[in-house]
Formats: sequence, structure tokens, C-alpha cells
Amino acid sequence: MIKRKQQQVSQPSDESGFTIIESLIALLVVAILLTAIAPVIVLATATRVQSRRVELSTQAAKTFIDGIRTGAIIAPSTVITLAAPTAAIPAIPAVTGRPQDYLINITNMAAPTSVTSLYCFNKNGQLNPPDCTSDLFYIQAARINFTTTETDSKKLVEAGYRLGIRVYRADADFPLTASTVDTKNTQTPFTGGLGSRKAPLIEMTTDIGNSTTTFQALCQRLGTATNQNCQ
Repeated sequence: MIKRKQQQVSQPSDESGFTIIESLIALLVVAILLTAIAPVIVLATATRVQSRRVELSTQAAKTFIDGIRTGAIIAPSTVITLAAPTAAIPAIPAVTGRPQDYLINITNMAAPTSVTSLYCFNKNGQLNPPDCTSDLFYIQAARINFTTTETDSKKLVEAGYRLGIRVYRADADFPLTASTVDTKNTQTPFTGGLGSRKAPLIEMTTDIGNSTTTFQALCQRLGTATNQNCQ
């Protein structure tokens, strides 16, 4: 009986562990796989972050516009004066004009060089007046006027105006950039990196009208169809 037990103990086991070489090979294979999928993971993460950033900046722009329309936010003091639009040469395009003509550019609205005159949109959802410090977005805004409409600031607000808006990241590196007459220079939700800190997230215009805004004033701001006049 004792001899049998000793024989059983002395028999080699069929279960053997990994050798050092096998472990190193396994680690090498895992490292190669991670190297292959790492760019995809980085790209997906960057795109998700950038898409969320653009979404939040759009919400900030909408909040700002609502605040201007309700009077909760004081209208920007910067006034851009453009030539009155016509069917032949629309400053704000005719109905058949190019979509990019509705955007502001550095020719009629210079890009910011400092935080001066910029509004702030904080992480708590609050909008602050110009010359402030933000931890989420900076908003540049200006009123667009035409040579044939009122130039007085009070009358301009009463008649309504075109509002130009740009939304920048709060960690932007000044001086900033913006769209030119020929090139749209805004960030997109899809990016291979962290996105540009200088380019605006949102660049748009919208009409601010009220009960005293006349059709003529609205027509002059929005433009008309080809060969048509504001009547």
C-alpha cells in the first residue's frame, strides 16, 4: 500500500504552466493588437468629445438668441454697417443666393483678438455680459445694419436687426480665426484630434424682430428673390 502511494506521487503531472517564452509571445501579440486598434479608439473618443462640444455650443447660441429676443440679454453694442441689398448685388443674399452668404466673415465682422466685448457661457448654463471670464464658451455678437435703415442705436433695436454670432471654446488661443468671404472656417463634429482652438464652433446669423419691425426693414435684411423688390 505504501509503495503504491509513493509511485503515484512520483508520477509527473500532465498539467504544465506557461513558459516565460510563451508568456512573452502572448504579451507581444496583445501589444500588436492594441497598437492596431489604438488609433480607432482615439479617433472615436475625439469625435465623441468634439461632437458633444459642437452640440453644447449650439445650445449656447440658442440660449443667447432667446435672451436677446426676450430682452434678458442686452443687445450687443457692436454694429456692422453693410450696403443695402439688391436683387443684383445682395449684401444679405436673395432667396436664390448662396447659403454661405448668410454667414458672417472677417471682412464685415473681424475675428476677436481678446476677450474684450465677448459674452460668456458658463458650465452652469448662465450667460454673462461682455468683458467676462468663461469656463465653457465665448460668444461674439454684433448687430448688422444697412445703409438704408436707421443708424441710431435705439431706432435700430426698435426696427429689428440681423444678429451675427460666433461661438468659441473658452480655452481658445487668441487671436482667433473666422470664415472669410470664400472659405468657411468653422469646426465640425468629426475630427481626428482635439479640434482647433482658434476656429469658431458655430458661426451664424439670425433675424431679431419685434412688433414694430416693418416688412420693408425685414425685406432689406433678408433679401428678395431675383428681379424682385421689397414691396
